[in-house]
Amino acid sequence: MKGKTVILSLAMLILGIMISYSYQFAREKNKQAETSELWREEYSLRNELISQEKQNKELEKELNEKKSKVQAAEEKLKSEKKVYYNLLEDVEKYRMYVGEIGVKGKGVQVTLEDASYIPEGENVNNYIVHESHLFHVINEMLISGAEAIAINGQRITHQSYIRCNGPVVTVDGHQHPAPFTITAIGDPDVLIPALNISGGVLDQLNQDHVTFNLEEKDNIKIEPLLENAE
Repeated sequence: MKGKTVILSLAMLILGIMISYSYQFAREKNKQAETSELWREEYSLRNELISQEKQNKELEKELNEKKSKVQAAEEKLKSEKKVYYNLLEDVEKYRMYVGEIGVKGKGVQVTLEDASYIPEGENVNNYIVHESHLFHVINEMLISGAEAIAINGQRITHQSYIRCNGPVVTVDGHQHPAPFTITAIGDPDVLIPALNISGGVLDQLNQDHVTFNLEEKDNIKIEPLLENAE
């Protein structure tokens, strides 16, 4: 009986050892499987991250290229816009110089009148305003940078025709009686000293017995040429 008990106990011990070993083996195997699965997931995620980083770099490179193209297009547009505005300014200046558009600004006003007193026996033509007097004033204004000039409100240009006809002056076919008011748009600080310079226009007019009055004006308006205003 004792022998059977010993054998049974020994068998149970061996069985317990085998069960314990099998459990430990299965547990280790499950751990290895879980570890392998985690490694595969980590490897997959790492590859996906690398792929995503590569794609991001390509997108960033493409974005920088597009930014460079946009910047180049903006610079080109700025340059073209600047050229356009420069051309527009030049066109406006030319239109102003040829009298196609009206002009406003600071300037001067010169009034020329016949002499108020003519000595007895003197030639009356020596005491009235002639086209030469107008030319002296206008030429001095142009030399001094006048942007626009008018006689009695009539716009004139470099090609205007001025002719004296007795008590009136004809400007481009339009007659104007004395007194003659010449308005010029330009820098008064330049125009006034130029007209008043010693031995210049003022002295010549005084020698010719022409009454001369010079005024600075803050707001002069000169209309376009009559032919363009009609």
